[in-house]
Amino acid sequence: MAVVQLKSVSSVAETAVFMNPSNDAALPIVELKDVCKHYGSSSILKNINLQVKEGEFIAIVGFSGSGKTTLISLIAGLLQADSGDVLKQGKAITEPGPDRGVVFQNYSLMPWLTVYENVALAVDEIFKHWSAQQRKAHTEKYISMVSLTPAMNKKPAELSGGMRQRVNVARALAANPDILLLDEPLSALDALTRGNLQDEILQIWQQEKKTVILITNDVDEAIYMADRVIPLNPGPDATFGPDFHVDIPRPRDRTALNHNEEFKRLRAEITRYLMAIGMEKANEVIKEQIVLPSVRPNTQHDYTSLQPAAHDLGKPRYLEFSRLSKIYPTSDGNSTVKVVDGFDMMLKKGEFISIIGHSGCGKSTVLSMAAGLTDISEGCIILDNREVATAGPDRGVVFQAPSLFPWLTAYENVQLGVDKVYPHASKAERNDIVSYYLTRVGLGDSLHKKASEMSNGMRQRVGIARAFALSPKLLLLDEPFGMLDSLTRWELQEVLMEVWERTHVTAIMVTHDVDEAILLADRVVMMTNGPMAKIGKIEEINLPRPRTRKSLLEHPDYYRYRESILSFLSECDHAH
Repeated sequence: MAVVQLKSVSSVAETAVFMNPSNDAALPIVELKDVCKHYGSSSILKNINLQVKEGEFIAIVGFSGSGKTTLISLIAGLLQADSGDVLKQGKAITEPGPDRGVVFQNYSLMPWLTVYENVALAVDEIFKHWSAQQRKAHTEKYISMVSLTPAMNKKPAELSGGMRQRVNVARALAANPDILLLDEPLSALDALTRGNLQDEILQIWQQEKKTVILITNDVDEAIYMADRVIPLNPGPDATFGPDFHVDIPRPRDRTALNHNEEFKRLRAEITRYLMAIGMEKANEVIKEQIVLPSVRPNTQHDYTSLQPAAHDLGKPRYLEFSRLSKIYPTSDGNSTVKVVDGFDMMLKKGEFISIIGHSGCGKSTVLSMAAGLTDISEGCIILDNREVATAGPDRGVVFQAPSLFPWLTAYENVQLGVDKVYPHASKAERNDIVSYYLTRVGLGDSLHKKASEMSNGMRQRVGIARAFALSPKLLLLDEPFGMLDSLTRWELQEVLMEVWERTHVTAIMVTHDVDEAILLADRVVMMTNGPMAKIGKIEEINLPRPRTRKSLLEHPDYYRYRESILSFLSECDHAH
């Protein structure tokens, strides 16, 4: 595998090479040679080869189950390879050590300790020979570096997800490691928090001259942060794909990247590679062909056909939000705060809308009011000439975390809803509806697996299949793909587009993902920051349907739409 040297080598690294007579620094700081790892009879990693130079920032992109966390654990010394060599500067890694700082996706903080105490725990253990004053100053330095000084005495329960992840980063850095290993540390965060933490990690990397290996499923994040992007092909027997060298000068600006031809080329090339790998894997699974019965649910008042009548599509004012507001009491109970202020919009029947904005702008609140799950404070919502007052089966809702009965199988979880809204259909027709949608979301071979035995991605597929199966008047999607890896997300976006093309169900999706918003929607609705959030801008997406991610990347208007939305979000960010 080719090795790339950083364009600007730090004086620290140069001094180390000059002063070290054994010239250890000339060796790769991390090297993996023909590494294989098995769990029982299952082969996770096969013939993994990697060389990382000191000071390099490497991003490894891959999908769930591809062995990314196993790879990080091998370098961290938390696992041992079954064969091959895992080396640091030519010496075998056999156990964990403070020279390798690890930050995982999940926050592993002591809940009874403060921010300061969580970080100090590592400092006091590693630097026992220092004075108490030295250790205190060192702890406070890294807490300050991740902008948590004001929250130093708070406990994890009092912090947001982004702040808890900052504590993890500070704790890892405070150990003064040579190598920082980041295993999808930002994937559970909203776009704004994620962007801010990306910038903080880059700033720390440049200041501290660390070597960084980042695991991510976000291509944009990989290109924005790294010197090299390396795909890890899905397992079993996961192997590395080709190196993609990021030849874009630093510091990099997110908005400016939208105009950078090298960024566009690299982004398209990596995405095409990952999509091809995903397609190859999907083709290995032979899916049973199930014909969907032509029967409508009892929420549609028309049992003759799943396809809406042609004259009905495009019906104006099918869904109307009229001066919609939501007011909550403050925590002290002495006043109120208006979260959403005068959300006003009309949707045609069969229209697909994406709502995008920063965390706290009221996107999910609007969706929850449309679902009838949250009371409306002011204004009203009209769906098909009826006012929305309570929840009902005519609205299918998919949340980020699926709400399944863990003791029931995938089939049984979907069947519950299908039996309720298709009482007029035969048992065979209902069975076919359940099987069809579960097969469409890639669960044809897991119909009878219990929800409690499924991964998050599989459970989310069940939730999406259930919503589709009800054939609702309105489909409401609250970041349903937010917790999934790129391949699963792309697959389910394709499924969603395919089903929408067939049914033309009226749909609203809340998302943080600009590309997802453009790919799926007829219009992208951008909300201002809360409180008192409202519609700030609406972008009409005039791209031909049916759409694919590949055609999107090649369309001349795609980056214009992307810039419009990114610019709006950037302005909101600065107004924060």
